[in-house]
Amino acid sequence: MSNGNYYLPLPQNEPILSYVLNSPERARIKEVLQELKSTVVDIPMYIGSREVRTKSLVAIRPPHEKKHILGYFHKGESKHVTMAIQAALAAKPSWESMPWESRAAIFLKAADLIATKYRPYMNGATMLGQSKTVFQAEIDSACELIDFLRFNVHFLSEIYKQQPISANGIHNRLEYRPLEGFVLAITPFNFTAIGGNLPASAALCGNTVVWKPANTQVYSAQMFMKVMKEAGLPDGVINLIYVDGPTLGQVCFSHKDFGGVHFTGSTGVFNSMWKSIGENISKYKSYPRIVGETGGKDFVMVHRTADPDVVATALLRGAFEFQGQKCSAASRAYIPSNLAASIRKKMIAGVKSFKMGSVEDFENFITAVIDEKSFNNIKSYIDKAKRSSKATILVGGNCDKTKGYFVEPTVIETSDPKFTTMCEEIFGPVLTIYVYPEKKFEETLTLLDSTSPYALTGSIISNDRSSIDLATEKLRNAAGNFYINDKPTGAVVGQQPFGGARASGTNDKAGSIINLYRWLSARTIKETFTPPTDYRYPFMQAD
Repeated sequence: MSNGNYYLPLPQNEPILSYVLNSPERARIKEVLQELKSTVVDIPMYIGSREVRTKSLVAIRPPHEKKHILGYFHKGESKHVTMAIQAALAAKPSWESMPWESRAAIFLKAADLIATKYRPYMNGATMLGQSKTVFQAEIDSACELIDFLRFNVHFLSEIYKQQPISANGIHNRLEYRPLEGFVLAITPFNFTAIGGNLPASAALCGNTVVWKPANTQVYSAQMFMKVMKEAGLPDGVINLIYVDGPTLGQVCFSHKDFGGVHFTGSTGVFNSMWKSIGENISKYKSYPRIVGETGGKDFVMVHRTADPDVVATALLRGAFEFQGQKCSAASRAYIPSNLAASIRKKMIAGVKSFKMGSVEDFENFITAVIDEKSFNNIKSYIDKAKRSSKATILVGGNCDKTKGYFVEPTVIETSDPKFTTMCEEIFGPVLTIYVYPEKKFEETLTLLDSTSPYALTGSIISNDRSSIDLATEKLRNAAGNFYINDKPTGAVVGQQPFGGARASGTNDKAGSIINLYRWLSARTIKETFTPPTDYRYPFMQAD
């Protein structure tokens, strides 16, 4: 029995290692990359206490080196989804009754393991499996994931200590229960940290989880699962399975014990899930929690007073780091006519200076996109721009999948502010710019706000305070994460809680206390010390 009020103080963000020449972390990550590449790993599903293997093996290959095989994962079927649900439900009673400080200790230990022993392995798996440069892997699979684990523990301690007032003779308290049933976590390829946080945040709150990562993120997902098991996570609390989306949805969304879904992925998939849940609503014990972070068409709005060097840097980094495969990546930019020539020149020079190739060469700023499907989709948008009289490719535009899925960083300029690449999510290294008359800043803000259905991230770059204030107000609903004089990427846990609205999701802000409330169900308990013994009230006395 717990007899203490265990409070976890606000942690510090995990320091980012630099991997500069001759640094110990640089030497170590290179060793681990070779170690990982020299081993063909066999990746089972983790269901309850079992490592489940099937006869259906799927090869994992680095997107930048298609011929190399990192390992194989065992693809599951509908029966494995059912097994995972059963394992989660079986583990739930003991897990939710465990003292919360004991649950917290598991996740804090996992954070320390990632910060030390597993850091090069988490980063190495992300570099090879998802084609991230060492820096992009470090800020994701090390620092952000560590921060999620540590900050969530602190946030939950803040929630648990929030209690109601009590009147004389009464004791009121709030009990923060996990959801009834199991939680489904569906995670994307582009951030290992998201892959870890979506199941872990729900589990920390006492829920048990069925976790389905993207096939293109299995390599790093299984590494995180190893960390959690070493940290002491009991069997069945998080069940890692590899099945296709329709099979997963058919089983989970028709199950009476479905308690909620924690999702990051495309808007189309999320809309389909929401519809399926709605159609099955009569089957559930409780209304499920539906939490999703979906697509984006993230913008950079430039004022005529902006510094062209600041603009070019924000766009080069914001649009092209990790090949533009961030939910928050800059995808459209509005450039004032007085700065257009200067910014064009700097953008073209910047892109031409990029080196592109394997993640193992640390001089490369650009590597490959995630897979052939993504490659073909991105190429189709570039080809459309090449054919259009309303668009000009300023730099880039070439694609080659001979050795890996390489798409040159591409800058398109369009004369049509509603051109396809200004409106639709591409999820690749493609930036479209529209040049607007420098005196029509406010009108262009209105145009920007009405161009895309998404509202995830965006930024204003300006040296004029009134224009910053105007943009901040007029674009109030255009972005859930808004940046002033910066790129629209790089949200840090505890500093910039992440999430957007409109077609970009439910805005439940991963990396904040807001998200954890979604995985809890409060129960009010009132205890009366001296209960009444007569139903009559004093006002009922006869005159």
